[in-house]
Amino acid sequence: MNKDYYIGLMSGTSMDGVDAVLVDFNERQPKLVAKHSETIPKHTLNGLQRLCLPGNDEINLLGQLDRSVGQLFATAVNALLAKAAVEKEQVIAIGSHGQTVRHMPNLDMGFTLQIGDPNTIAVATGIDVIADFRRKDIALGGQGAPLVPAFHQEIFATTDTPKVILNIGGISNITYLPAVKDNQEVIGFDTGPGNTLIDAWCQQALQQPYDKDGTWAASGSTDEKLLKHLLSHSYFSQAFPKSTGRELFNQAWLEQQTAAFGYLNEADIQSTLLDVTCHSIAKDTLALSDSGELFVCGGGAFNGEMMRRLAKLLPRYTLSTTSKLGIDPQWVEGIAFAWLAMRFHTRQSGNLPAVTGASRKAVLGSLFPAA
Repeated sequence: MNKDYYIGLMSGTSMDGVDAVLVDFNERQPKLVAKHSETIPKHTLNGLQRLCLPGNDEINLLGQLDRSVGQLFATAVNALLAKAAVEKEQVIAIGSHGQTVRHMPNLDMGFTLQIGDPNTIAVATGIDVIADFRRKDIALGGQGAPLVPAFHQEIFATTDTPKVILNIGGISNITYLPAVKDNQEVIGFDTGPGNTLIDAWCQQALQQPYDKDGTWAASGSTDEKLLKHLLSHSYFSQAFPKSTGRELFNQAWLEQQTAAFGYLNEADIQSTLLDVTCHSIAKDTLALSDSGELFVCGGGAFNGEMMRRLAKLLPRYTLSTTSKLGIDPQWVEGIAFAWLAMRFHTRQSGNLPAVTGASRKAVLGSLFPAA
């Protein structure tokens, strides 16, 4: 039986589920063979949200969630294979991003931490797992993020036309792909919050996990004073390489920043938070180029109000999603981590030092064999 496939596992900052994809890399354009999303159980989600903030009994909670998330990832893999009618023996390896619970690359001894025990995944699926992709880049002096620009370059870059790829998950990251003929370096970094603040406010105010299609935000009016206050955060003016996460843009930060704006309508706050995402993305996009083609992936691609506001802020850009480039926006990141597993297996580098700030290119990840 030939081994043809890789599996990518992705659980992002939004914590809205585990994406599992089965991918064939035998042609230049990756072939998405099958996909599956696994809901994160409520008790696991609550634990992860607690662990993302400093608290008590962190080591016990970390250890237990590491195993629980590993089992959840394995469940997603087994469901994916059953859906695709593919045997585990046909899979070369699983590339598991893990669930980030701390990302603090700018400390004196910077670190990043993803959980979802790869040994548990390997045992429960019978497939070799490649995981821990970010820490080699950190060890080389990099941010360990974002890693997807290397994949964007490999798959989306073309000879004559520059492109901007915008991934809007919990955090937004942007990749500028110059035309191959121009022989320029790829630029990529986290612009700031994507869905994380608008999801947090929606959960707090409406007890709903997200604002479907941005309808609630569209019903409100942005408060310019609050918008200016939120965008004054130093992260938005930092030079790249840079990356961020829930450690900075989280529920506690949001409550602190909005404390003096309690007189605002809740829908107006939601509209303002959506504009924080859109304005920070637009500012960084325009700093790279004042016009061009922008392709969106991640959950934000399905938020109609977000896409409309971005289009208004970027009038000289043509906005569409990565579907136009041949990959459904929901599955780009999952495919990217299958690709990183393939790069590890073939001993090829997975990072771009110009993006992360690492001192050199490196093969990313570690192998956790099933045997």
